[in-house]
Amino acid sequence: MRIDHIAMYCLDLEGMKEFFVRYFNGVPNDMYHNLNTGLKTYILSFEDSDARLELMTRPEVENEEENIFRQGFIHLSFSVGSEKMVDNLTKVLNDDGYQVLSGPRNTGDGYYESCIVGPEGIQIEITE
Repeated sequence: MRIDHIAMYCLDLEGMKEFFVRYFNGVPNDMYHNLNTGLKTYILSFEDSDARLELMTRPEVENEEENIFRQGFIHLSFSVGSEKMVDNLTKVLNDDGYQVLSGPRNTGDGYYESCIVGPEGIQIEITE
């Protein structure tokens, strides 16, 4: 058994897609648009991974302030291949105005990682 994909609603579908394309080399499919419901989606694939990310929006999606320590799904984690790549991508994201929550650092559970706040407040872990 394996995870096929994770889906998330977003307000700015194109902006979110471009974020994952630019920083994580995501490859999107053609946008799906259901004219009856207003649903629009992209499914992004990532190099060396079978798991995909589905980005979705529809007219009913609302922006709710969320506590960073809320219950439920908290972050996406991307393995970039090396400590140097973690350092480099974290610096690029920081320089581009994304908040770095932690790291880069060695964690107590054996990872070298950083954590940033991406578009629409999503947390993204960057690991080696």
